Amino acid sequence: MIRRVFFLAFLIALAAVLFFNPNFKTIAAGVAILLFGMIMLEEGFRVFTKGPLKNILKKATDKLYKSIGLGALVTAFIQSSSLVTVITISFISAGLISLAGGIGLVFGANIGTTATAWLVAGFGLKIKISALAMPMLVFGIIFSFQKKVSLKGIGNVLAGLGFFFLGIHYMKEGFDVFKEYIDLTQYAIPGFLGVIIYTGLGIVITTILQSSSATLALILTALAAGQIEYENALALAIGANIGTTITAILGSIGSNIAGKRLAGAHLVFNVITGIVALAFIYPLSNLVNYLANAFGISATDFTLKLALFHTIFNIIGVLIMIPFIKKLESVLLRFFKEKVDKDIDEPKYLNEAVLEFPGSAISALINESKYLYKNAIFEIVAHGLNIHREDIKSDIKAKKIVKKSTKDMHIDVENLYYKKVKTIYGEIIRYAATAQKNLELTENQNNAITDIRIANRKMVEIIKDVRELNKNVILSLDLDNKYLLKEYDTFRKKIIKVLRVIYLFRKADNSAEYAEKLTELKRDAKAHIRQGNKSIDKLIRKDLITVEMASSLFNDYTNVNDMIKKLIEVAELLYGETDTLLENDK
Repeated sequence: MIRRVFFLAFLIALAAVLFFNPNFKTIAAGVAILLFGMIMLEEGFRVFTKGPLKNILKKATDKLYKSIGLGALVTAFIQSSSLVTVITISFISAGLISLAGGIGLVFGANIGTTATAWLVAGFGLKIKISALAMPMLVFGIIFSFQKKVSLKGIGNVLAGLGFFFLGIHYMKEGFDVFKEYIDLTQYAIPGFLGVIIYTGLGIVITTILQSSSATLALILTALAAGQIEYENALALAIGANIGTTITAILGSIGSNIAGKRLAGAHLVFNVITGIVALAFIYPLSNLVNYLANAFGISATDFTLKLALFHTIFNIIGVLIMIPFIKKLESVLLRFFKEKVDKDIDEPKYLNEAVLEFPGSAISALINESKYLYKNAIFEIVAHGLNIHREDIKSDIKAKKIVKKSTKDMHIDVENLYYKKVKTIYGEIIRYAATAQKNLELTENQNNAITDIRIANRKMVEIIKDVRELNKNVILSLDLDNKYLLKEYDTFRKKIIKVLRVIYLFRKADNSAEYAEKLTELKRDAKAHIRQGNKSIDKLIRKDLITVEMASSLFNDYTNVNDMIKKLIEVAELLYGETDTLLENDK
């Protein structure tokens, strides 16, 4: 509500300024064009995030220096710390990368984002970039109309750069015209009070524009036109750095607890960096003057000096924070706590943030399905047979487990389905459908999501089989017929053996030995479905069981073998070779 009111007030204020001061419209148009260019740049680079960038981010976050370096390089290249932050939140939410690795990426992104200031100050304001922007726009639009996704991505990147440079051109032109009517330097505030006020102004502008890069471009063009004082520009740059945390905070709203922790780390880093920069703004300014002289930067080239200042205080911020990363991580883990009483019917990995990219969506769907399978399905099947899960995980022989498990566990399979499976199953299907509809997936990625949907449908079918079997297992315990009980004990032994192999298969991380055993068990189950049960026929002929008992046995014989086949197929889909699809984007 507050955000809407603030946004409406901003629109009214902007309309009033444009109406009463038409000279401001060129600057406003420049900012709008530049922001549109940055959106196109981000969209263009998104095309390439589903393949190489995803794999690079996953592999380069095992060490802090790697994640910081990669965050800086990627952000400098794609000119969007926001995109890197959103990708990182998405990947952390899906469990693809650790919180520590994500923190390193965000710290590096703060260094990488300083490349925008160098691009604008060293290139955009030194030459007539409108001449360069036009060819980029022409070729960019031509490429963006192509059907091939990679060509469209290149087109959006070119067009984005074209609009970016064109926006700088209009902002520069606007400030040159604007200063003929109003000299903003009259509002310059000297001393530390001015530093505080202009830092606050930088935070506000960046919060509105949702881009520290756009704010810096605005500051640099105003500084180049002589519309703001250098000292106030330094304070605005610090404010822009603090204000950019709003992007991470907004990006974390739809994420899980891991994404919120990363947004918290981003906020802590930028606020601390901003405070340090404010406290030492004058010594840092002197350091910039010294380094500018050493690098051959003119004493009056305030735009390049501002870019240097922006880079220095971000690097200092990272150096200050590196020794405290572990401490920061532990604080965030304590502050943003996972719900202790979170049940299986609440998604553990699925959240809106994972739908940003194919890799994170698939990973989250697989992890959620695995969590459902090893908890709810394993429990329902085991308890439906009056067997404790710990017995299945143990080394006790199946025959002994069945022999000691003679008490009715009073399991309501139907209730367990509604309580622990139905909601999460619906969420998995919804997220899978959304990913297939809204994301640009490769054939392998689309197949991976289809396999996940099939696996979950089979899990629901398994529960239906268990529900029927559970009734007759309980009945066999109550009826005084040792032959009937023996047949159901045989069914239970078969399922115990399968559940145990599946458990070991999961625990051994797709071991070839257990994979072979599962294939053999599935082959046997398929063969048994087609064949009749000779032992049941024998019992009927000898009148050892009633017709009603025989009917239930025949039905359950088929159900048991069908259930075994499905249990193994789900394990193969979720824990088998389909995991490699996450690594293969071809």
